[in-house]
Amino acid sequence: MKEKNEGLDFIVDKLTNSIENVITGDSFTTEISVLTSKDFKNVSKEKGWLFNWKEEYKIPEREVYKLTITNNSSIIQGLISLEIKSDHVYMHLVESAPFNKGQSKVYAGVPGNLVAFACKLSFQRGHEGNVSFLSKTQLVEHYIETLGALHFGGRVMIIDTIAALKLIKKYFPR
Repeated sequence: MKEKNEGLDFIVDKLTNSIENVITGDSFTTEISVLTSKDFKNVSKEKGWLFNWKEEYKIPEREVYKLTITNNSSIIQGLISLEIKSDHVYMHLVESAPFNKGQSKVYAGVPGNLVAFACKLSFQRGHEGNVSFLSKTQLVEHYIETLGALHFGGRVMIIDTIAALKLIKKYFPR
């Protein structure tokens, strides 16, 4: 499988304390767990997902995680594909569920929640919260402003320890 390395293009709509219902403003606590093969039927292109998560899941060095609302694990709010490198965590893909995109989205805060998880995982693996990813060129400034990411050159973005701690504190306060 040849990977198209076009860079990530997720939009951080809002940094929330969990995920937030766009209409009511209610916050819901979330859980992040490993995507399983049982989940494939819900995260297909036919269901409106952009990426082929089944193929992503098959790549041995990558770990795919799903974001769900606590006590409602059957509905996936978003997905992230990560690779643990020798000194940081690399984000390959981030995607909100189809119903969490665009003007009519149900929940805000999904991408921020997933990125905060990547930072948390980086600390857990001894990498001081460091996370990197490739950005689409037009979103470099967006990631600097919303995530506190650093522009490393070209399309390479880095979330360092300081930015990682801010994101983790927001999403994982305990």
